[in-house]
Amino acid sequence: MSARIWKAAAAIAAIAALAGGGAIAMEWPLPGAALLRNFSFNDFGRPHPGVTLAGGGAVLASAAGEVFFVSSGLGVVPASGFPSPLGEWVAVDHGNGFVSVYARLGEVLAGGDRWPRVEAGDPLGSAGVSGWSGAEGALFMLHDRRERRWVNPAVMLPPLPDALAPQILGIWLLGEDGSMTALAPGLNVPQGRYGIVVAVEDALSYGMGSGLAPHRVVVSVNGTEVGRLSMETITARDGEPIPARRVFAPFPAIEAGEAWLTRGQALIEIVAQDAAGNSASVAVQIEVE
Repeated sequence: MSARIWKAAAAIAAIAALAGGGAIAMEWPLPGAALLRNFSFNDFGRPHPGVTLAGGGAVLASAAGEVFFVSSGLGVVPASGFPSPLGEWVAVDHGNGFVSVYARLGEVLAGGDRWPRVEAGDPLGSAGVSGWSGAEGALFMLHDRRERRWVNPAVMLPPLPDALAPQILGIWLLGEDGSMTALAPGLNVPQGRYGIVVAVEDALSYGMGSGLAPHRVVVSVNGTEVGRLSMETITARDGEPIPARRVFAPFPAIEAGEAWLTRGQALIEIVAQDAAGNSASVAVQIEVE
């Protein structure tokens, strides 16, 4: 990942070691559900901090832990009457500050506020529609309270069946003046510093999800890597993801790298990879004046 863009975890192993000093055996909380939005999905210029699942049935604890918060009142704040974004939700502490959140539920099981502990696979509630949701399902998030960062569930959960590579839909050069130029073979641009903006879309096999964010995007210019955006964690400060405005465009695209383009030919290559390891690449040669 480009240090200029954002600070990721040093290694996936470090994330997996958050609870109990070792890797957590986690399971999907809504088995068989479709994936509507995945981690770092571009949600109108903000990264999605978890996975939004579509489907019905019981929502299960992904791993053993202590229940430390249960919502009530259908997620409504009485003072304002506005629904909470999370709706009905439950939070489970797995130790060392590592927390799983199950939100936008139809309902939480009766007596949930008195759960001392749950085991993996224990029902917490049912999928439904509450909070800022438009379809039956649930929102699942993982949070590292010590580092104040959201963690990509894809690095903790069993991989979903997937044989489809991401699609690179478009590449743009972002000028220092804010102008956007679509990349095409033979394009002529002035010498200068440019951000490299990429629109990438991923999909899962067997119709379980489409229009998803990639897991990793790497940008190279003339064989030298100038950006690596790994969707493993999102660091938050004062509740805001940082620096989302620098990375996520208002339309479904990400600023994945930056380079100073000098006179001559420049070969710009984009490699996009999903969580299952499927990858796609595009290389475009342009002229720099």
